[in-house]
Amino acid sequence: MKSFFHKILSVALASLVFVTTMSFTVDMHYCGDSLVDFALFHNAQTCGMENQSSQKSCEAGFSEKSCCSDAQIANDGQDDLKTSYTNLSFEHQAFVATFFYTYINLFDGLDKNIVPFRDYTPPYLVRNVQKLHETYLI
Repeated sequence: MKSFFHKILSVALASLVFVTTMSFTVDMHYCGDSLVDFALFHNAQTCGMENQSSQKSCEAGFSEKSCCSDAQIANDGQDDLKTSYTNLSFEHQAFVATFFYTYINLFDGLDKNIVPFRDYTPPYLVRNVQKLHETYLI
């Protein structure tokens, strides 16, 4: 259950980072007060009413507005992430070089297997200690 919870949490956090750094645009086209088209990543299609020629009368005048309108919501992603690590100071370069040098040399194997007690004989057992203390392994 714990590993399942960790997997769900890691997927949720990864998707949160992905959504916050991604930028997207939402286009909406309205005819009057009703929503006609909605598009997430491309331009919304129009209803075609703005292409109709309006019949102007003398009473209406010359400034007649179209009943259609477009709305756009743009969300810019987070752009202040540090993407390059090429500008390191001398102290950072020295630290990285020494870290890798010591890490690589840490796992260098010896040429031969050194056993320091190879020339010594084991101690002589005078009595059986397990029987003396009555501790038996089962």
